[in-house]
Amino acid sequence: MGSGVRGLTTTAMAVACAAVILSVSAPGVVHAAPTPPSPTSTPVPVPTSTPAPAPVPAPGGTPASNADLEVIRQKLETLYHDAAVATDAYNLAEERTEQQSTQIVGLAREIVEGKARLDELKERAGAAARSQYRGGGLPDGAQLVLSDDPQDFLEGAGRVRQGAKAAKGMLAEMRRTQEDLEQYARDAAAQWKKLEANREAKAKAKKKVEKQIAAAEKLESELAKEEKQRLAKLERQAAREAQTAWLDSGVLADTGDTASARGEAAVEYATAQIGKAYEWGAEGPKTFDCSGLTSQAWAAAGQGIPRTSQEQWRQLDRVAVEAMRPGDLIIYNSDASHVAMYVGDGAMIHAPRPGRTVTIAGAGSMPILGVVRPG
Repeated sequence: MGSGVRGLTTTAMAVACAAVILSVSAPGVVHAAPTPPSPTSTPVPVPTSTPAPAPVPAPGGTPASNADLEVIRQKLETLYHDAAVATDAYNLAEERTEQQSTQIVGLAREIVEGKARLDELKERAGAAARSQYRGGGLPDGAQLVLSDDPQDFLEGAGRVRQGAKAAKGMLAEMRRTQEDLEQYARDAAAQWKKLEANREAKAKAKKKVEKQIAAAEKLESELAKEEKQRLAKLERQAAREAQTAWLDSGVLADTGDTASARGEAAVEYATAQIGKAYEWGAEGPKTFDCSGLTSQAWAAAGQGIPRTSQEQWRQLDRVAVEAMRPGDLIIYNSDASHVAMYVGDGAMIHAPRPGRTVTIAGAGSMPILGVVRPG
């Protein structure tokens, strides 16, 4: 790793108290994932509902066994995973809503300018008609033929041809302007339909996020303190085992340690956010969701990228896991519902889920779908 990025990684590890970065990772991040939906322009799909949480022993009753807690851990992963999918749908709907609003404003401006242009052309046409009326209603050519001065006739013939050409051009421009206005109106109507569709998708996704998070929080709240501690231990154990298996595969043998200048800047930004709370739909500066963190980190590095993890996976250049370098984005789960930033030495920085903070963890602690490289 280059000295700049290695320094950033070391700082991040210290801040996160992750002295053993290659074997320990942050708990509580989702693993399971359904098959990803195909990206569409509109509307944004909203995930289907999740089965009800498994029952939890009542307070004061017999403590849950480790097997029971493992079932609860997996249920929590599913709930938070579904919340992440719904968050991605919300973010995409919000992004498209903003784009469509901007397009509608632009079309409205075109319509206003087009109407002003059409009014100007109509005024010029009216002026030409009034001029002809003042000339006795005869065309300019007829008036020249009746002229007593041949020289006036010869000089005026050119003006007649020029006037006829100008009138024809003005009429053609009026027709084009009118057609443009009609097209602008059709485009604006289509954008309004898309806008409304994505507003509905955004509202449904918001409801879905809130429902899944509430169910997860309720499930956790019903655990006794000692059970929560054992559950956290199971989460750390699952993440550690996944990271160890990933490292044992030899995947890091050929990974690059030198980041590009922008990649190093993105890592620096992400590292500075460690400790800030996760909040779905947030992209800083105080809170982040997973793709809000990665998109803002690369924006700070001077490279705009898509807002959501699924669009980052769909649109950005893909590289082999073995070839990744600091600043690259690791996409997780088969539906691309989570994203983190690789910082080198087998570690990544991410915003895990509600109730957690931006942290550093083992890059292999979750199932990797692939790696993309902005820029």
